[in-house]
Amino acid sequence: MKSNNLLVILILCIWFLISFVTNILGPMLPIIISDFQLSLTLAAFLPFSFFLAYGITSIPAGMMIERFGARNALLLAFGLAFAGSTLFVLMPTYTIVLVSLFIIGMGMAMLQVIILPLMREAGGEKNYAFNSVLAQIVFGLASFLSPFVFSGIMHALTRPNNQPAVVSLLHRVIPPTLPWSSLYVLFTLVFAVMLLVIACVKFPMIVLKNEEKTGSMENYKELLGQKKVWFFFFGIVAYVGTEQGLANWMSQFLDHYHHIDPLTGGAKAVAWFWGLMSLGCLLGLLLVKLMDAKRVLQGFCILALINLFLALFGNREVALLAFPFCGISISVMFSIIFSLALNSMDKHHGSVSGILCTGIFGGALIPFIIGWLGDLIGLRYAMCFLSITIGYMFLVGRFSTPLVQNQTIRLSEVFTWFPKRGTR
Repeated sequence: MKSNNLLVILILCIWFLISFVTNILGPMLPIIISDFQLSLTLAAFLPFSFFLAYGITSIPAGMMIERFGARNALLLAFGLAFAGSTLFVLMPTYTIVLVSLFIIGMGMAMLQVIILPLMREAGGEKNYAFNSVLAQIVFGLASFLSPFVFSGIMHALTRPNNQPAVVSLLHRVIPPTLPWSSLYVLFTLVFAVMLLVIACVKFPMIVLKNEEKTGSMENYKELLGQKKVWFFFFGIVAYVGTEQGLANWMSQFLDHYHHIDPLTGGAKAVAWFWGLMSLGCLLGLLLVKLMDAKRVLQGFCILALINLFLALFGNREVALLAFPFCGISISVMFSIIFSLALNSMDKHHGSVSGILCTGIFGGALIPFIIGWLGDLIGLRYAMCFLSITIGYMFLVGRFSTPLVQNQTIRLSEVFTWFPKRGTR
């Protein structure tokens, strides 16, 4: 299959956009709480609305690719994102923001499902592994940069003099009391541009592999009757809930307990959380080649618990280090749980993937539970709830029984790859 490098670049840009839009909410949350005068429970409905859309949309999006093709599915996804962000810009009230985040979330969920098989077709199967890793790096880079971009725009909007033309334009279209809404003005423009680009680009016909097909309703009924499917489903719920619980409440925690400005120290902590997560993925690639993936998952869960409690109960300096290092601790969990689930099934892998992807709903549920508990017992003890989700993932590593084990090599074999001194 011939590689289409321009289309690969476009897909990488879409990955960047998905990550940026999805993970910008964490650093924004303390500012939104302050501007709308929200309780932690009401604030928790914001990520809940966004990730609820992921849970609802994942399986229908897979069916849509099979029926309507990649271009039409992408146009619908970006059309939803454009409609949601436009609604946000026109009526930035709390209720409308909830609705718009849900609509944007539907678009982002569809995009994520669509571009996975599209990357294989565009780049060729021989390059698929490389391009997939490259996409994860781009995804992590966007998450790392988004808090800094948010902080930079907020500082630019509050600077009275020498404002760039773009910033002056934003001043005219956003409410003066809600400067953070300027990001969604920019998102609206970007989504509009992407709609035009996709309408002009030629897309290949996607032939889904068995593991990419959504499967029939009979397959889903059969799988949902199996305990091990639910076991791994809740593993994905636990992972995404842990990830988003940390990313969404980290800055608010640092602001409330350590008086760290969300636009400076808070944004930096969230950025490094995502940045170190990307580095952790590279470390994980090495470790799963040297060790049983189940043991790697158990070890990282223990490390995550240590970092979590250091972040929650340590002093200011410890918290500023431990929260970002939680990113390394959880970095390998999603991919290992997903692979353990697929390797534990002998058929219907496409349907299993669809069920697991609906577990992204954990990104809605767990941050909401933390916000609700935060109003009752305080955010510090509410975030201890993440010890339950991390503990559940440890159990996945302890009690899963995959039919296929990950292939490993001995550390001594690694050194045989290097030529001995004096040899050629």
